[in-house]
Amino acid sequence: METKKYSSFAQIDADLEILKVTRALHLQKIVLSVQKTKESLTAKNSVKGFFGDYTSLLFNYSGTIMKIGIPLLIQWFIKRKRGD
Repeated sequence: METKKYSSFAQIDADLEILKVTRALHLQKIVLSVQKTKESLTAKNSVKGFFGDYTSLLFNYSGTIMKIGIPLLIQWFIKRKRGD
């Protein structure tokens, strides 16, 4: 990093102000990241994420489940009516 040469105190003050604002911005980003992490680790969101994964799998395979399940259900119902 090259050493910066200043010709006045106004330039130094301007750079210090920029660094101060940059530091505050980075601090706010860290605080926001910590808050989001806390929210994602709550029990409600953990359970929601767990069941959300299985719900999406179920709906992705719902056509296959219906193709297999409906004929089995019909056969079971017919056997039940006959008394087999």
